[in-house]
Amino acid sequence: MLRIAVLVSGGGTNLQAIIDAIADGKITNTEIATVISNNKNAYALERAAKAGIPNRCISPKDYEDRAQFHEALLALIVLAGFLVVIPEMMIQKYRNRIINIHPSLIPSFCGTGYYGLKVHEGVLNRGVKVTGATCHFVDEGTDTA
Repeated sequence: MLRIAVLVSGGGTNLQAIIDAIADGKITNTEIATVISNNKNAYALERAAKAGIPNRCISPKDYEDRAQFHEALLALIVLAGFLVVIPEMMIQKYRNRIINIHPSLIPSFCGTGYYGLKVHEGVLNRGVKVTGATCHFVDEGTDTA
């Protein structure tokens, strides 16, 4: 059984899709062991609680520096709308085991500034006719799948 931790920052629609896919048998042999958010007000934490999944907030604001925050995140496996750049030490520890669900097609729309409404505004303003999402393994770059 693959046990995963899902990191989120907001509403948790990607998390809900994973929860539903596991419940429906579309994702097999997998269990969400925990949900972690950097935002104590993230609705994703409520989604996790409703599904009976242990969850908690680990916010950079609760630590003296980023190094301490990064240490607190070392259980990372899957990103699902987690809007924090993952530190290199975590990427090295979990190389090819950290998956990100990116809300647009990489490399057309990615990197700093291409999240949430900015993704959709960029697509509309550039006349793009094909849209989608990208799942990729996280590396040391930002959205450099």
